[in-house]
Amino acid sequence: MDTLTRPAEGTRAPAREEAGPRDGGLSVASRRPPEPTPAHTALATATHTPHTALATATHTPHTALATATHATPATRPTTTPHPAGGMSPNGAAPPPTPPPTPTRPLRVAVVAESFLPSVNGVVNSVCRSVDHLVASGHDVVIVAPGPGPSHYRGVPVLRVHSLPVPFYRSFPVGLPVGRPLRRLLRGWAPDVLHVASPAVLGGTALRVAHRLGVPSVAVFQTDLAGFARRYRLGGGTRLIWRRLRRMHGRATRTLVPSTDTLRALREQRLPRLELWRRGVDAQRFHPSHRSSTLRRALAPGGEVLVGYVGRLSSDKRVHLLAPLTELPGVRVVVVGDGPARARLERLMPRAVFLGLLQGEELSRAYASLDVFVHTGADETFCQAVQEAMASGVPVVAPASGGPLDLVDDGRTGLLYPPDDAAALLAAVHRLTRSRATRRAMGDWGRRAVRERTWTAVGRQLEQHYREVLAQAAAGPG
Repeated sequence: MDTLTRPAEGTRAPAREEAGPRDGGLSVASRRPPEPTPAHTALATATHTPHTALATATHTPHTALATATHATPATRPTTTPHPAGGMSPNGAAPPPTPPPTPTRPLRVAVVAESFLPSVNGVVNSVCRSVDHLVASGHDVVIVAPGPGPSHYRGVPVLRVHSLPVPFYRSFPVGLPVGRPLRRLLRGWAPDVLHVASPAVLGGTALRVAHRLGVPSVAVFQTDLAGFARRYRLGGGTRLIWRRLRRMHGRATRTLVPSTDTLRALREQRLPRLELWRRGVDAQRFHPSHRSSTLRRALAPGGEVLVGYVGRLSSDKRVHLLAPLTELPGVRVVVVGDGPARARLERLMPRAVFLGLLQGEELSRAYASLDVFVHTGADETFCQAVQEAMASGVPVVAPASGGPLDLVDDGRTGLLYPPDDAAALLAAVHRLTRSRATRRAMGDWGRRAVRERTWTAVGRQLEQHYREVLAQAAAGPG
């Protein structure tokens, strides 16, 4: 049964170069791909029912992949296997990819382990990447778990049925829907598969792409092994690393957001790794958004505002902020939501909890802080730190993962040993005592990140796509 739903009829993917006729006798370098199926007709219509996790497929004449006869899989010469070793089930090599050029628009299928309406680092990165791809003229389709919008910026979002994580019910996990993904990759014929933070749904997508020979780029974003440790999942860490090696072994390339994460993945023998950091919107996150009105509301006594922005869950260790609420002349502000919120509100009755903020409200909250503190020790990048720096706010963060690349200790902020709560308290206390130090670190932090635009990061992503396409066109060796 199919578990992918499609957007309403009548939507069309952006125009792209017309595909030439099929000719199995041409070489990969000289062939054009077969004309693909439009994204919005690439999957069967799914009928949701409350009693089943899987939807029943409803076949329509306009649904090209409702049955195997609606889209004939492209054939490829058997001399061109997937660079990671993948072959189609019948032993044929992947469909032909034209030679990558700096100007040819690409078809990119993005499979996101998490997407809107969820709000987290994976979602933010996917949205910014899609923004850039669409603005650059590429053709994009998104596959994502759970209910949510059927389009994002004009891009179809194909929804997969999901189940909630038992200890984090607001976080849906997509089901492993191999058959509909296979129809999408065969019928819509993307040039490249982009898998954001692969786990269950993303792992299935990588397996299907590997078998079909579709070049893939996996983006490593979530420290699943660290997640298992924080939630005390016993021997799950070894099993997770084993699964990660298998999943990423099927990807043509894995992009990693920080040097510390790159080191950790190399130690665990994950193959074909490349560094790809994140951008920041230096206008949206800017010191000019500092609000005297908000500051008076949060600190009527003129207290120094020390804030955290992010998900409220056990793995983020937000409880480490509790001792900061006892510092004289300090008001702790917490922005975000999650399963640990009620417990944290009981633990820190003096703190101000603003809940989930977005848009201008989030920009004002960041810029109105005097010190930003991050407590999570398993961050592969930590976008919140970068957004605080762009807002001109000095940062206190653990010396692990992504913050090691972002924070210049003693210049743009302060790093503390991840498991040393006393060092965290001392670092915050140092900054709360000196306005001049806070101002200097905030200024240096702003300078350090203001050129890290999403446009520059998006161009790097395009280059990674074209390089994996070049690998596929060149064949083995």
